[in-house]
Amino acid sequence: MRAVILGKGLMLANIILGVIDAGVEIAGVFRYDYTSKSRLKIMLDDFFTPAPEVTLIKKLKLNQIRLKSANCEAFQKLMVSLNVDLIIVGTWKELILPKTYNIPKIATVNVHPSLLPKYRGPNPYIQTILHGEEYSGVTIHLVNDEYDAGAILKQEKVRIYNEDTSRELRERTVSKARELVAEFLNDLNEKILTPVNQNENHATYFPNISGEEMMLDFTLQSSDEISRTIRALHPFLPSYITYKEVFFTVDPYNFRISKTTVNYPANSIIAKNPQTNSLTIVCADRKAIQFNNLKLYRKKGVKQYINNYVDVIK
Repeated sequence: MRAVILGKGLMLANIILGVIDAGVEIAGVFRYDYTSKSRLKIMLDDFFTPAPEVTLIKKLKLNQIRLKSANCEAFQKLMVSLNVDLIIVGTWKELILPKTYNIPKIATVNVHPSLLPKYRGPNPYIQTILHGEEYSGVTIHLVNDEYDAGAILKQEKVRIYNEDTSRELRERTVSKARELVAEFLNDLNEKILTPVNQNENHATYFPNISGEEMMLDFTLQSSDEISRTIRALHPFLPSYITYKEVFFTVDPYNFRISKTTVNYPANSIIAKNPQTNSLTIVCADRKAIQFNNLKLYRKKGVKQYINNYVDVIK
């Protein structure tokens, strides 16, 4: 069996490892960077700050495909000439068209980091934590004319723990993806796999996070919602505390929610400590959160701003 792998980041690296674990030949790897960046930018990034998947590809001496689209004629001709059995996709923004996904002798499949049909879209790590899910997962499904909507071939749960940020969830998810890809490829040789259509009644789709969703709103959000927002956005995006025209970025590993409620209005700052760059703020459910190691967005001198706060406690 011969496979070509399309993707980006840690998902791409783990799909590569899963394919190798199954003993399947990798005929080529197509990094998404080539569809969105200049050759010069990629060359500089790969030399000075190589991503884990780049290091892995170079170490394994895999054939790299350097084109601008998975739907271009050059890529389609290449797939035919390579006589590929499978195209395996993981983290790819471009909608792959039938004239491409129909080329492999077996199928084109996508490895999506959620329990489809829930959480279709660009970043399920963020959305599953934002929505307070206990489980996310990995789904291998056939590629069709819609994003993340093809029939399911294999699926596995991934637990979400209370303290998880998207970083920890992603690490466990891509590790599970490696296992699932290897199992899927082995099953192709040993079993008959029956694709199961997704239940559209249960389907959900979420786009990329907007700028407003990065701003913590202590007047409207409970302490749990604030916590989920901070943890969900890391490491992809910062979350912000705003005061007048000052913006603080939050350390996702350095905040603590009070166990009991307090008798102060929501959005009150009830404690501050310039030595630890700390503020304690009341949320909509009247629980307070102590934020330590705050940083000013694009500015220095956070201590002087914290010291100058005038609120419930002076």
